Amino acid sequence: MKNDIMNTLKDKTNQELDTELKNKKSELFNLRFQLATGQLQNTAAVRACKKDIARIKTVLSQRELTKN
Repeated sequence: MKNDIMNTLKDKTNQELDTELKNKKSELFNLRFQLATGQLQNTAAVRACKKDIARIKTVLSQRELTKN
């Protein structure tokens, strides 16, 4: 499953990844806000969102390194 996610991320363009990264950061902010106010039911969503952000950043940094 992890490989499937990475493969789909690698198929996207840098612009698409940047957009997705912004969306995930916004989602993480909202999840943290819900957690702080006690409204969050699924606390594992915070961790999953952080991992998605890390995956996107990994793909972007790999592309940057191979570019040079």
